[in-house]
Amino acid sequence: MDITLHLVEDETSTVVHTSLDLRNDHFEAVGKARRNPVDPPTPTVGEELALARALQELAAQLFDAAQHRIETFSS
Repeated sequence: MDITLHLVEDETSTVVHTSLDLRNDHFEAVGKARRNPVDPPTPTVGEELALARALQELAAQLFDAAQHRIETFSS
């Protein structure tokens, strides 16, 4: 298993690209966060939100893949 996280950020936005290689399957997801211009700059919050969103999408893909395999076995 190999998981990669790549974070890109500027003054107002953070983007996290994730990829996961699990056996013969490859999954990718992106999480984004944007700071409201009236809020104080707090990079940690943007990083946490973007990472959580990317991992949440990755988790959803894994659940879908597992469900598909289970349905295949049940047929």
